[in-house]
Amino acid sequence: MIFINVKYQVKPEETATFLDKLSEYTNACRGEEGCLFFEWYRSTERENEFLLVEMYRDAEAGEKHVNSAHFQPGLETMRPLLTETPEIISREIDGDGWGLMGELAD
Repeated sequence: MIFINVKYQVKPEETATFLDKLSEYTNACRGEEGCLFFEWYRSTERENEFLLVEMYRDAEAGEKHVNSAHFQPGLETMRPLLTETPEIISREIDGDGWGLMGELAD
């Protein structure tokens, strides 16, 4: 699997509408074959920071994602909303999705 986290620093005046402006891109990514999840989260400590957590079935699905018709237009939609270049962690990992947290399992 390809596991990706991207941290976005959003302009203060754009935080209220950031996710709405990316809804078309988000929905297109979620609809890709091989996309296991594509979820946005907002920091509770840094109000202008958003985190994207995404996972693809394999390297081929990840490659199709970055070569999709909606990828570059999505980046261009994001670009003017940001204060700096996003930070990313992208790793190939073993597994097939979420598992239970053993420390809190019944």
